[in-house]
Amino acid sequence: MTSDADDRQLLHRWHENADEEARSALVERTLPLARTLARRYANKGETLDDLEQVAALGLVKAIDRFDLGRDVRFTTFAVPTIAGEIKRHFRDRGWMIRVPREVQELSARISISRDRLTRELGRSPTVQELASAAHAGVEQVLEALGAADAYRALSLDEPLGEGMEALDSIGGDDDGFERVEQRYMLRSGLTHLPAREREILHLRFYEGITQREIADRVGVSQMHVSRLIRRSIEALRERLVGPVGVQAA
Repeated sequence: MTSDADDRQLLHRWHENADEEARSALVERTLPLARTLARRYANKGETLDDLEQVAALGLVKAIDRFDLGRDVRFTTFAVPTIAGEIKRHFRDRGWMIRVPREVQELSARISISRDRLTRELGRSPTVQELASAAHAGVEQVLEALGAADAYRALSLDEPLGEGMEALDSIGGDDDGFERVEQRYMLRSGLTHLPAREREILHLRFYEGITQREIADRVGVSQMHVSRLIRRSIEALRERLVGPVGVQAA
């Protein structure tokens, strides 16, 4: 059963039976996709935490609005829906007062540091921890955090020239969204491979190591590495797009 088939099964349970558990399960399995989209809009004056919350709201809306009669993957529908929710969030905000450039730059560094520290610590970092990570004083961090409340000024309908508005500079629908979905689907497929095969694919295609070097590292023959790579790729292809010949039938 493909990942999309799993999504549709959960969507059927939610839309037809109002199954809250199915809805929650679908949110949980596709939340990484929403977070990936949120990161595309990071460092533009909003904290990553806020953007991820907005993206999660967009995901829920996508689940509720999805038409089961449409022949389209749920993730394909969800990506522009989530992106649209994030853009609407930016449309409603902007700098209300003039904030010094150095404060804006510190705010961006704090946003990056907060995201990293939250992952490393498993909790929200303290102001002192943010100050150390951003190489700034506690008072400077507090000022930068407070400046976020002033984020509101430039009208996003204001023309920037060449037929563009300010909102267009924040981000738009582009090929990157399709790549986000593809990476999400690939990660989903990789979780179903054995650990050794995941490691071999990582070494070959992420680190660029040759098959001979991989064979020496994992303790098998180069021929066996080659067979494992072919088998893994075929397993991924079958899981993501179905067995060869099925779609054409």
